Amino acid sequence: MLYRSIGKPIFFRMDAEKAHHLVVNGLDKVSRIPGMTSWMKTIYGTPPSPKLNVKLWDLEFPNPVGLAAGLDKNGQAVPGFSSIGFGFMEVGTVTPKPQPGNDRPRLFRLPEDLALINRMGFNNVGADQMAENLRRTGQRTIPVAVNIGKNKITPNEEAERDYRECLRKLYPYGDFFVVNISSPNTPDLRKLQHGDDLRKLLEAVMEERDQQTQSGAQKKPVLVKIAPDISGEDLEYIMDTILASPVSGIIATNTTIRRDGLVHRNASETGGLSGKPLTDRSTEVIRGIYRLTRGRIPIIGCGGIFTAQDAYDKIRAGANLVEVYTALIYEGPALIKRLNAGLLELLERDGWSHISEAVGADVPE
Repeated sequence: MLYRSIGKPIFFRMDAEKAHHLVVNGLDKVSRIPGMTSWMKTIYGTPPSPKLNVKLWDLEFPNPVGLAAGLDKNGQAVPGFSSIGFGFMEVGTVTPKPQPGNDRPRLFRLPEDLALINRMGFNNVGADQMAENLRRTGQRTIPVAVNIGKNKITPNEEAERDYRECLRKLYPYGDFFVVNISSPNTPDLRKLQHGDDLRKLLEAVMEERDQQTQSGAQKKPVLVKIAPDISGEDLEYIMDTILASPVSGIIATNTTIRRDGLVHRNASETGGLSGKPLTDRSTEVIRGIYRLTRGRIPIIGCGGIFTAQDAYDKIRAGANLVEVYTALIYEGPALIKRLNAGLLELLERDGWSHISEAVGADVPE
């Protein structure tokens, strides 16, 4: 209620990107004050429940609701975001070298559509500074994924070099990693999702992961994040390539370039669309992935989750975990506790004792 009545009206009168930075910087500063993370956990934290605890890749997720990449781009506010109920979070996307991203304005709200459009362009402080930021976070309470990408000036033919460099520099600091090849805001990036480009990239990334473990380091999961704007035939090819590799999982999906049914004037802005208009499409892609893989590879569902039913639909379509971003902007930090409480109610309604029992329930054998 506090966010809806006070915080949101203030933030929504500001430029969207300025509000974004205010939230991240504020969480960073607040979490450094002794006792504040405990206070935030008391107010916003999700009560632990054995029904919602998820174990994947030898990692323990206190609940299945995570923070998607793009909000904490630089790993700046991990303790703060970890204190408001999330079961895990992604930081990034990070590139080897710092880059400013695209020209402003580049982040737009569409309130009538419960959506955002961004064309940020992987603005970030670079892998070295990200490593330092994550090093300073100290002991963590939830798993943290590092979302990695390529610099804008790096041609696709040399993309594997950027992904390997990010993984090498950040390997000690991430619990798992996400290869982002699906942002619409870096020219030609999405071409890396297809054919030999995808196969070669995954081979290079997994080879780098294996090199990092030769000195006794833990073998950490590497996931691939795909776009929602993929045809059924293309999705089959992508899944065949991923299943033929040692990749650990898939995040479905990134933002969309589609603009179907939007009413707000900002609908004409270029960039990736997130939020409620993506709800059904991302669930459809998750269902397609699960049908093609029959649960052989874990899926993190992302796109348009505003209610517990939205999250549950993605889980029943095949997602093991889910992520939110846009809904957090519109609903505030109480969202995470509400989603998890709603998931418990839905599990009880359907007679299941653990969230894992619902995974893929809506996909026919």
